[in-house]
Amino acid sequence: MYHIMSRKMLKSTLIGAILFGAVQLMAAASHAAELVMFERDGCVWCARWDRDVGPIYPKTDEAKLLPLRRINIDHAKDPGLGLSSPVRFTPTFVVIDQGREVGRITGYINDDAFWGLLGALAAKVTPPPRRGHT
Repeated sequence: MYHIMSRKMLKSTLIGAILFGAVQLMAAASHAAELVMFERDGCVWCARWDRDVGPIYPKTDEAKLLPLRRINIDHAKDPGLGLSSPVRFTPTFVVIDQGREVGRITGYINDDAFWGLLGALAAKVTPPPRRGHT
């Protein structure tokens, strides 16, 4: 009888640990900083950003700090982000950190302007915790 109760307790403890871990991962993901690009079908300036910046963005330090997520406002309803105001123009780039909007870049003129504005916003983001070597 003791071994049956022991198995049930072990199983319950294991399930609890798995659920706790899943909740922790979801919480960490919701607090991670990101760059959200709002776009729409037929947006000429979005296409220009895709041409000028899109191919190199994933290779940059900014992308490590602010991974890119794209949302097409023609198809997405409510992205569930902590935006300070609605997005009306595309492209709009919103920096989200710890579930809240840090700032935004409305429109796209050229890559120099984009990188300068993004650098200023990235400086406001809480850096991810460093992993020490043991």
